[in-house]
Amino acid sequence: MKPVLFFLLALSGVFLVSGITELAYAQESGGSSSDGSKLIGAGIAFGVAAGGAGVGLGYVGSAGLAVISENPALQSKVFIFIGMVESIAIYGIVMMFIILGQ
Repeated sequence: MKPVLFFLLALSGVFLVSGITELAYAQESGGSSSDGSKLIGAGIAFGVAAGGAGVGLGYVGSAGLAVISENPALQSKVFIFIGMVESIAIYGIVMMFIILGQ
């Protein structure tokens, strides 16, 4: 999936979710809406981070397999780059827990 298409899909999902939550909060008879906002924010933080890591892992993984097929001695360097891309998803999980912990 192209990054621009992924961005537009994520953006339309945010607008859809925000429209649904406005309807849900309109029926609420008091109280704070911070719990719902935290859940939505945590979901968006992790979803975008995991989606971006998936797209990046596709590019890095395909290039890494091409490099390993040419020169198997570079396998450890390819694994380092794959680990760096996977860390983006881990940062998303950390941000999700930070948002939910506040």
